[in-house]
Amino acid sequence: MRWTRRDLSAALGGSIVSALTAQAAAAVPAMPVALTDAEGRRHPLLPGGRYLNPIVAGDHPDPTVLKDGLDYYMTFSSFQSYPGAVIWHSRDLVNWVPVVAALTRPIGTVWAMDLIKHQGRYYLYIPVLRDAGTGIFVTWADHIRGPWSEPIDLQVPGCIDPGHVVGEDGRRYLFVNGGRRVRLRDDGLATDGPLENGAWTPWQYPKDWEVEMFAPEGPKLLRRGDWFYLISAVGGTAGPATSHMVTVARSRSVHGPWEHCPHNPVVRTTSSKEPWWSRGHASLVEGPAGDWWMVYHAYENGYRTLGRQCLLEPIEWTADGWFRAKGGTLARPLPLPRGGQPGPSGLPLSDDFSRSRLGLQWSFHAPGANEAARLRHADGGLVIQGKGQGLADSSPLCCIVGDRSYEITVDLEIRGDGHGGLALFYDERGHVGLGFSRHELRTYGYGQEQSWMREPMAVSRVRIHLRNHENVLRWRYSLDGGASWREHPWQMEVSGFHHNVFGGFLSLRPALFSAGPGEVVARNFSYHGETR
Repeated sequence: MRWTRRDLSAALGGSIVSALTAQAAAAVPAMPVALTDAEGRRHPLLPGGRYLNPIVAGDHPDPTVLKDGLDYYMTFSSFQSYPGAVIWHSRDLVNWVPVVAALTRPIGTVWAMDLIKHQGRYYLYIPVLRDAGTGIFVTWADHIRGPWSEPIDLQVPGCIDPGHVVGEDGRRYLFVNGGRRVRLRDDGLATDGPLENGAWTPWQYPKDWEVEMFAPEGPKLLRRGDWFYLISAVGGTAGPATSHMVTVARSRSVHGPWEHCPHNPVVRTTSSKEPWWSRGHASLVEGPAGDWWMVYHAYENGYRTLGRQCLLEPIEWTADGWFRAKGGTLARPLPLPRGGQPGPSGLPLSDDFSRSRLGLQWSFHAPGANEAARLRHADGGLVIQGKGQGLADSSPLCCIVGDRSYEITVDLEIRGDGHGGLALFYDERGHVGLGFSRHELRTYGYGQEQSWMREPMAVSRVRIHLRNHENVLRWRYSLDGGASWREHPWQMEVSGFHHNVFGGFLSLRPALFSAGPGEVVARNFSYHGETR
């Protein structure tokens, strides 16, 4: 992963308009329709023992996957969302459910991690962006479901994307972006030597390829037979549809020399007409029946707003000791991994807030150190204390969606002199939504409140309904519990709320917010996808 920040506000007089992204309006290729679950969300399974990517829909980038006996565990970059570093479980590589959040308090912006098991203990190596720059932390647990330790700073500034490996010398190493590595102490909780440059040399693509930038990153290592394999990404994680790619090198020693695969890149989007853009940042894993698979991320053609989604592709080892990918463009269904035990997939997003703890689908955006204190379960709902002056600085409570179209309804009670509501939130500069105080309706669009649209009204309780149909939003609200509805006059087009406009590597997420000196009580949050 690589951090960039694009602030286009000045060039546009303070507004960032979604129409900037012509790519998002590109024709989307027809794909088979996967099964749906009880909430209408798309599901990877198809009839006849097949699956259709993504295996984890929505913004789940930079996957790191661990095979642990019959079980598989995977986690993804969580950026400024907390609780973060949510770990998912599967027994067949296709059906995944979240089981625990390894990070409960903010330590910075979390990027591409590495989840490993060594001598019976689980470790999560975590690259973090802070004001002072990037560095790598580690947290550990004796049981995958926790408790996880307090994160420990390994004191390796300027590094991201750790890849853990045990060398033929029995020592532990972290390979990081830019061809560097650092040796670890035997307990894996501190470094044991300086950061070394030139530990591996990233593969260089032809100069005339259309990519974002070189950006060598994401080294993931495994040992198979007499060889160590180093899988990495180059080309940039966003930018043109043809940017990202998967490359591989191998060596008989972790100390090199490393030779590049003659077939590099083993995965790459070659045309913007393909269903998945910027395919890259891969990890390899052995399947339940001994075959091999690759997980990586990509943007869905025309739906960058959903973020980078998690894909699964079969590979085969060739006689020369390399491997090749067998999934093509991933436009067609693929046979399920053999020998796996099917299980549930995903986590319901709907929430009546009747439980006494926050569900794993929810996380704060850019929370403070004690953000959870803003929440309490009371009065048959979730009480959210106000923060900030408006949607942008309220640290809204967000969830990740993976459907091209969906509907959301929520009941809100407004207390005190603040305001709150329902939004789609990318970051502080990119969001849309409706907010209600006890005296008026407020409209957020283009990343700011449109104060000219304020409408006086007496509000105690309000039901808000949002329909997002292929990036076009329609809002309505009811002040009488749904007996009658008022249509909001603005149909918002949001296809431009993604990384190529705003930076940050995020997605457009449904969000509940509470701002100012008051509280909002949320009840009956209901989500339903519209899979076509």
